[in-house]
Amino acid sequence: MAYVTRIVIIGGGPGGYEAALVAAQLGAAVTVVDCDGLGGASVLTDCVPSKTLIATAEVKTTFDSSYQELGITLGGPDAENGIGVDLGKVNRRVKRLALAQSHDITASVTRAGARVLRGKGLLQPQRAADGSREVVVRAADGSEERLTADAVLLATGGHPREIPDAKPDGERILNWTQVYDLDELPEELIVVGSGVTGAEFAGAYQALGSRVTLVSSRERVLPGEDPDAAAVLEDVFRRRGMNVMSRSRAASAERVGDRVEVTLSDGRVITGSHCLMAVGAVPNTEGIGLAEAGVRLKDSGHVWTDKVSRTTAPGVYAAGDCTGVFALASVAAMQGRIAMYHFLGETVAPLSLKTVSANIFTDPEIATVGYSQAEVDEGKIDAWTVKLPLLRNPRAKMQGVRDGFVKLFCRPGTGIVVGGVVVSPRASELIHPISIAVDNNLTVEQIANAFTVYPSLSGSIAEVARQLHTRKAAQD
Repeated sequence: MAYVTRIVIIGGGPGGYEAALVAAQLGAAVTVVDCDGLGGASVLTDCVPSKTLIATAEVKTTFDSSYQELGITLGGPDAENGIGVDLGKVNRRVKRLALAQSHDITASVTRAGARVLRGKGLLQPQRAADGSREVVVRAADGSEERLTADAVLLATGGHPREIPDAKPDGERILNWTQVYDLDELPEELIVVGSGVTGAEFAGAYQALGSRVTLVSSRERVLPGEDPDAAAVLEDVFRRRGMNVMSRSRAASAERVGDRVEVTLSDGRVITGSHCLMAVGAVPNTEGIGLAEAGVRLKDSGHVWTDKVSRTTAPGVYAAGDCTGVFALASVAAMQGRIAMYHFLGETVAPLSLKTVSANIFTDPEIATVGYSQAEVDEGKIDAWTVKLPLLRNPRAKMQGVRDGFVKLFCRPGTGIVVGGVVVSPRASELIHPISIAVDNNLTVEQIANAFTVYPSLSGSIAEVARQLHTRKAAQD
């Protein structure tokens, strides 16, 4: 009887379930150990729920901002905009869709032949002479099962970071996993943290009708993103009535009756009906035996991995948010697939972050791929840049879109596209042709010469490429 390779995957998020599908298809005996349901935070408490909430906000924003300009009336020529939001109904739909997606993933994994085991996985030190490892699975009722594995993949994800003096209570002080339990729209919402999560939720709740104060410890929102894109978004936030407090660090949040008081580090106190803490995430790497098993952790608590997802412990791989590589579901999935291909002897290309496309689901959306403006400005790559405002795009004018732009980076000598930024409605869709260009070393001439639909927002991508190509031709 032929030997079957045994794979144990701890964690059922994108890194875990995508790895399970690959390993099962390659003939391995796969067990996925998971506590909460397949899909992980990405499906149950993060990407799927938040983007569903944002989709509702987007529909309302689009209508609110353009219905009069486009000639739409409600109930007659003099009707007022009477659109409201039933947040309880919205959140029930959010949870229903998240659970349905989790069930679909579970069905796919089990159909592929993998076993799904509910419980917490604990990695054991390597003792077997054949190099195999044991994983102890501890169920909620305290019972245990021991699994033997030839390889283990850690895909344990992360959880919301907490400030010691701002502990969420799930009612007035919330983290991003708790907002979907609200039945009523927060009247005055304080969002602490202006990174991706904070900006997305602040924009969504502002659109739904909350009065939002965004507390940012940095000079601008989205401090790690393209500065031009961040400037556009902050301008939109302020124009729509959001109170953006720059260079303001929250020291504590305290519930006072049915209000919340947030004290800033300079002593100022701001109040609201609710407070959302969006101050980053912590990897789920404590208490599962990693150090004892020889898995090296970074100072941040993340698992160290190489380009093919190996950890420092033989036969142990890691993928997803627990690695701190890039907190994106697409990257986690790729890390998990790479790990399985590598261990099972398939041809595999190491992870390349320069081809990763990412999107921030604000309104407008911000999508990026490849090298960034900061890397160009710091001289890490020699590249030309052209930025074209959407105001010049005919389709944008027809749709009442005023905010946003398309920006491309290309190499001066060859014209090869090395990066891009899109700020627009559905930027997550428009970034794809730029991603293809970056991934395949296409030139601005090739992008410029490809047909686009007229009128279309994608026409701005071709126009930016034409401007870069013209610059290159003049230089030559």
